[in-house]
Amino acid sequence: MEKVYINRSNILTPFGFSVETNWEQLVLGNSAVSKIESFGHLKNFYAGQIDENIFRNIKNQIINNEKYTRLELIGIYSLFQIVDKSKIDSRTGFVLSTTKGNINQISNSLEEASIPLFAQKIADYFDFETEPIVVSNACVSGVLAVNIAKRFIEMDFFDDVYVLALDELTDFVLTGFNSFQAMDFDQCKPFDKDRKGVNLGEAAACVYISKEKTNNSFQIVGEATINDANHISGPSRTGEGLVSSIENALKESDITSNKIDYISAHGTATLYNDEAFNRLEMQNIPTNSLKAYFGHTLGASGLLELVLAMKQAQENLVLKSLNYTELGTSVEQNITKENLNKEINYILKTSSGFGGSNAVIILKKVEND
Repeated sequence: MEKVYINRSNILTPFGFSVETNWEQLVLGNSAVSKIESFGHLKNFYAGQIDENIFRNIKNQIINNEKYTRLELIGIYSLFQIVDKSKIDSRTGFVLSTTKGNINQISNSLEEASIPLFAQKIADYFDFETEPIVVSNACVSGVLAVNIAKRFIEMDFFDDVYVLALDELTDFVLTGFNSFQAMDFDQCKPFDKDRKGVNLGEAAACVYISKEKTNNSFQIVGEATINDANHISGPSRTGEGLVSSIENALKESDITSNKIDYISAHGTATLYNDEAFNRLEMQNIPTNSLKAYFGHTLGASGLLELVLAMKQAQENLVLKSLNYTELGTSVEQNITKENLNKEINYILKTSSGFGGSNAVIILKKVEND
């Protein structure tokens, strides 16, 4: 199979619109999750929301910005930072990951809330010649979109692919998660014994994937996607889908589990969390969740966390799992309480979502020439 590499990346969050800006805040242990007094039907809850001043700055830098919705502008600005429009041709793919897209527009018309239309508007802004590929598979969408891009390159369908993952805070999403009684109205605590539920958030993340490697590239050495078909909203209590996904990704990577240096877990802070790692003898590998830093950003979360997993590997620093003090899972896990200096060559990123969906990816840091 053709080797496939992630070569460029960018993120846009409440902290700002670059990886470096976000990294500075994460190393300090700061959180973009803050208390929101009122939003739609909910009051006095915590979430990660992009500041209006940041958004206004983004909007003012995009030509004909009145043509685009708030989320489209966020996605365009994020992707603009890594796109080389001069090299986009008929062999360049565009994959968009989102769970809800322009759901806020549904009160106007079904067409305006159409995710394919949403994807096409962003594709047209950058003059992509190929039809955008939409990935909307609950909260695994961000990781799955990268996996799909890799497969298209391996099949020689594309030479290179841009992947964009994004979602925003909406009343629709907030009230939906609240109806599941899945939200914590204080700051979330992934893996902690006192965890009560998830905080939500909004963000965009993007990567450029190709057959060519450059400085600071990461090779996608393994990936897998498996549905455990347990329940419409609840994961398998024994992690069947997640375990099988990791096993398949390890098999493709041709490495054993003890080669993994760092696990970026889905870690939403809901009761049934990532408890599958010990079944694969990975319970001693440093593991964290970034959900307490940004909230759960839905279709953006997997890619957002993957980009920051790469940054942690570049810096050889595993971030602490924010708000975690005492293990609350039923099995042993090595959850980081403090920032950990450690050489990182192999990353495992896991993602799980509604409908029993699971997606994982394994990256290898490429030595620069």
